[in-house]
Amino acid sequence: MKIDADAAGLDETRLARLDDHLVRRYLEPGKIAGCQVLVARNGHVGHFRSLGAADRERDKPVADDTIFRIFSMTKPITGVALLSLYEQGHFQLNDPIHRFLPELADLKVRERDDNGEPRLVDPHRPVSVRDVLMHTSGFGYDALLGPGSILTDAPAGRAGAETDDGASVSGFLRPSTFSLADLISRLAERPLHFHPGTRWLYSVSTDVCSRLVEVISGQPFDEYLRTTLFEPLGMHDTGFSVPDDKIDRFAAMYRRGRGKVLTLAEDPYSSRFRTPPAMLSGGGGLVSTTADYLRFCQMLLNGGELDGVRILGRKTVEAMTLNHLPGGVALSEVARGYGEVGFNGMGFGLTVAVSQGPAATGVVGSAGSYSWGGAASTIFWIDPIEDLITVFMVQFLPSGTFDFRSQLQTLVYAALTD
Repeated sequence: MKIDADAAGLDETRLARLDDHLVRRYLEPGKIAGCQVLVARNGHVGHFRSLGAADRERDKPVADDTIFRIFSMTKPITGVALLSLYEQGHFQLNDPIHRFLPELADLKVRERDDNGEPRLVDPHRPVSVRDVLMHTSGFGYDALLGPGSILTDAPAGRAGAETDDGASVSGFLRPSTFSLADLISRLAERPLHFHPGTRWLYSVSTDVCSRLVEVISGQPFDEYLRTTLFEPLGMHDTGFSVPDDKIDRFAAMYRRGRGKVLTLAEDPYSSRFRTPPAMLSGGGGLVSTTADYLRFCQMLLNGGELDGVRILGRKTVEAMTLNHLPGGVALSEVARGYGEVGFNGMGFGLTVAVSQGPAATGVVGSAGSYSWGGAASTIFWIDPIEDLITVFMVQFLPSGTFDFRSQLQTLVYAALTD
């Protein structure tokens, strides 16, 4: 990968602070095993460094082509896939999802009456396509909490009391035993947590989006992603499993164990990602490389096009990356539970969080930049005003243990030279 800090409008000396910070604060104390950070601007890669170990047990360093579990950084990819079908006229954002998933036509909402007793009522309106793109559907992660389920960034995956014994992270690493169609059947049997569009709750909504892709396109979700996004964009190392001929490039997964000691959570050679999953999770099922994810981000930053290949129209990307929360409020006003970004000063678009600017977030950056992260502490953000992309890869559960995003933003924006 060609690196040119000057062409990117970045100060190479200041960019070196990124590496020093990560080594001094995280690698040398043994808080993480290894990581990778990339900063691109003006269409040029200004910084790309691989630090530490991809596999401590085998003394294998992070390499430029190391493959990472990206978990919920899958979500924006799923959003793009569904929006590509929107552009073909298959639906409008406010269409009810039961138009395509009739099993969900009779959903109820769980609420409490005046005496505080639980009851089930009809929703004020149906769950829409926009709702499942935004986590305003009323679905939760409870439909995935049964034995053998895959937990794609469920609330229990956040740093918390269960971290020491690994209970809070083990669900991310169990193989799925049911399909996207099975998930829809499970959702049909469960009440919504709130009336659609009234609150924000991180959920299986994006997995519902991947099922919508299957039903509308008539293709399995992995096949649609391969033919519509990955092959056209040259994302050759992105998929739902790691083939045998690439397993040597697959990173190990670590977690914070007892006494805050870094502990192996999943060996790459016995990982569930060795075989294709039963559930093609649009919410958190993909593995990828930094180089591949950069191509996805650059496509978005370019308004839906990369190297002469158009994936989305410019106005669709603009719609995807606007704050769609009612009244333009921040997540802090409507969110329940957990998310991969801080809620203060952050709106939400169609599978991405949208910054309302540094005065609102308390972190340097630009209003209108958009981002998300994953359960293994991976993060990305795209800043259209500064023509900037940052991708950070690491394999550490659970996310939120360390505030990588705010720290990296401070360091990256300090390196701008124009």
